[in-house]
Amino acid sequence: MRILLDTNVLLWWLADDARLSNVIRRTIREADAVFVSAVSAWEIEIKRATGKLSAPDNLERTIRDFNLSGLSVSVPHAIAAGRLPKHHRDPFDRMLIAQAKLESLTLVTSDVAFQAYDVAVMLL
Repeated sequence: MRILLDTNVLLWWLADDARLSNVIRRTIREADAVFVSAVSAWEIEIKRATGKLSAPDNLERTIRDFNLSGLSVSVPHAIAAGRLPKHHRDPFDRMLIAQAKLESLTLVTSDVAFQAYDVAVMLL
């Protein structure tokens, strides 16, 4: 299985947070590939700058240290995100949905609203 981590799942994975079930932990550990979107790094850094969350100081190195693969945002991703139905208004989440769909990834999330889209979702 190839998976894409939602931003909150990424942060919980990096922090070994108890909100991740054993099933989700096993899924992440045993996945063929685990991706982190550039949009998640962007969201984290924006929220860190405003004091809304804390995250590793060197996020890029931490992602590499955890053997996670970065996923860049492409023009096709942006077009697909813009064309999604308006079930979800958060632009970061809309991009993750578009990327998961175009790249045939399962999106690991706690957000039940993602299920309204035609994309593989694994809920916490």
